[in-house]
Amino acid sequence: DIGIEIHVQLKTDSKIFCPSPNGPAEQPNVAVDPICAGYPGTLPMLNKQVVADAILTGLATNCSINRVNEFARKHYFYPDLPKGYQISQDDKPICVNGGVEITCEDGSKKTVRIMRIHMEEDAGKNIHVQGLNTSLVDLNRAGSPLLEIVSMPDIKSSFEARAYLKTIHGIVTYLGVCTGNMDEGVFRADTNISVRRKDSTVLGTRCELKNINSFKFIVDAIEYEAERQIKLLESGNTITQETR
Repeated sequence: DIGIEIHVQLKTDSKIFCPSPNGPAEQPNVAVDPICAGYPGTLPMLNKQVVADAILTGLATNCSINRVNEFARKHYFYPDLPKGYQISQDDKPICVNGGVEITCEDGSKKTVRIMRIHMEEDAGKNIHVQGLNTSLVDLNRAGSPLLEIVSMPDIKSSFEARAYLKTIHGIVTYLGVCTGNMDEGVFRADTNISVRRKDSTVLGTRCELKNINSFKFIVDAIEYEAERQIKLLESGNTITQETR
């Protein structure tokens, strides 16, 4: 069983909580201001266009739109997250209970349910310099607006995963809320995979594959991970929940 979390970077003119320009920049650390750099005492102000794009995406994926929304702090400590936390939505996301139809490998149709779509800010980017044992931090991407589209574990194969991803990619690019340029990381996916025996209804222990930004790479990763888990179980071992 496969569930997918898609991160869609919106193509608004400015970032989600500050006036710095959003999108790729020619030089590192030029699209940065005190808010997205995490200076003490700064206060975020929500970009209205991000809300409009989230609602549009929710309607296009048959979601219900929540009129009451909240943001939360997701704390983790990493060099590309200057505040020490990410502003995201937790228990009150903007869109819930949607779904999109895909075509399966045998030509039949099925609906992949969407649990939620929520708004959040992106982190910066760590650049690891090969051969120098050095890492650099570029904060141009910090504070860029993201939609996270979270599916239910309705996907049963790498073929269905690719079909679902291509459907969502087509929707967000048709709506004009995202450029869809996967080589720039504006459309990337975290894939949660668990395997179970055909006669079992209990989901197995899941493993998460993070930040894959190519349809082919996602298909290859799913097939490799499913085979890895099956071999472990058939040899009498257990699956350890982990991020890979």
